[in-house]
Amino acid sequence: MLHLDDVARLRALDTGRMLDLVADLPRQLRAGWELAMATPLPREWDASAFHAVVIAGMGGSAIGASLVAALTGGECPIPLVVVRDYTLPAFARGPRVLVVASSYSGETEETLEVFETARKRGCALAAVATGGRLAEWARTWGVPLFLFEPVGQPRAALGYSFAILLGLLHRLGLIPDQRPAIDEAVAIMQEDLPRMAPEVPAVQNPAKRMAGQLIGRLPVIFGAGPLAEVARRWKTQINENAKAAAVFEALPEADHNTVVGTEFPPELLPHLITLFLTAPSDHPRNALRVRITRELFMRQGVNTDLFIGRGESPIAQAFSLIFLGDFISVYLALAYEIDPTPVRVIAELKARLSG
Repeated sequence: MLHLDDVARLRALDTGRMLDLVADLPRQLRAGWELAMATPLPREWDASAFHAVVIAGMGGSAIGASLVAALTGGECPIPLVVVRDYTLPAFARGPRVLVVASSYSGETEETLEVFETARKRGCALAAVATGGRLAEWARTWGVPLFLFEPVGQPRAALGYSFAILLGLLHRLGLIPDQRPAIDEAVAIMQEDLPRMAPEVPAVQNPAKRMAGQLIGRLPVIFGAGPLAEVARRWKTQINENAKAAAVFEALPEADHNTVVGTEFPPELLPHLITLFLTAPSDHPRNALRVRITRELFMRQGVNTDLFIGRGESPIAQAFSLIFLGDFISVYLALAYEIDPTPVRVIAELKARLSG
């Protein structure tokens, strides 16, 4: 295992500069919002134009959509559906359904199939990409294209994929102006960044300390409401960056099943660690559930930890936790002495699918 205070070794292992890309999240949030405000939209697109919005995406391109859906669900007056598959829902047809395809590369086969199906069904269309066939189709078909510069792996572009979709919903008149929440999230992340930099020793660095706690353990990450999607982000970042197993669970659903799964196999339990994400915006009953559920796991001898989102707005609270989780996942990769950027198994899978 690598000592995480060996900064020279950290930088040597991190050939894809994932630490720098994680630190770039605040800038991306602002840039994505500005891009959403500047991209031309059809004049007829307003709050009365659509009765549903469908966002198609996979992996790192889908998490932004899921976060938007979770964080705006209490304000958006029409359904917002996220599709992580090849199939467009049957209800999605005609010009009053807006289908947005989000694909970092513009070549995600599942997303392209949904987008093509939506065009055949006469849906309104928009695209979010850095290029590829998706961008080409958007230009050819004359539909709004939110085009941003590549920054590395798709999972490293969350600021763009989230803020662009959030800004689009605002421009459609479906949610209030979220610029103040974006600014708050950026300010909090910029405040936290110096504490999580690689030059900061583990004793003072919360991300390094938590990464050290995850070595040799299976993390099960819990969140309620919008923070369930933040828990998903922690899980997928640990998978892709650290190449390590992780699980995420949504409360209150987990209290109806997962909470009793603490007896077998007994040899696994010492290797579990349950991580609970919470924030002041949690529903009061879910806040109570976090406390009680954590106590139940502790009583069963399972290691636990608690993380509290910072800020006034739910968006700031969510992104303060995302920022921490992203850094934890990269430091965990480096502790295992692996480069966090490559995802060779995914690359092999895609190659075999196209072969």
